[in-house]
Amino acid sequence: QLRLVESGGGLVQPGGSLRLSCAASGFTLEQYTVGWFRQAPGTEREGVSCISKSDGNTYYADSVKGRFAISRDNANNTVYLQMNSLKPEDTAVYYCAVDGWTSGRSMCVHLVVSSWGQGTRVTVSS
Repeated sequence: QLRLVESGGGLVQPGGSLRLSCAASGFTLEQYTVGWFRQAPGTEREGVSCISKSDGNTYYADSVKGRFAISRDNANNTVYLQMNSLKPEDTAVYYCAVDGWTSGRSMCVHLVVSSWGQGTRVTVSS
């Protein structure tokens, strides 16, 4: 059974850092395009960062470029999202998602997703 589990969320002060983890079970994450999405109260879910399965190309939303970094840990079947210089507007529930066919850019921009994780909450506040 395909399963994605996010972890690493929490409360952090502005300017701080967090690293989110997306651990997969029941399938090999390396064979999928993987993305991180977020949804704040009253807003639509948006693509934050995605990494393609075929060539490892990465996509970042303009709002997080230079601050966030997505990476794979194939040995541990996990994808990470390193978040630095966090801002209050980064506050949201963050979701991990996969798709077996799409590119990273398409996943993030058009939310082409086959499976979602349950989400982890990130709160940036002083």
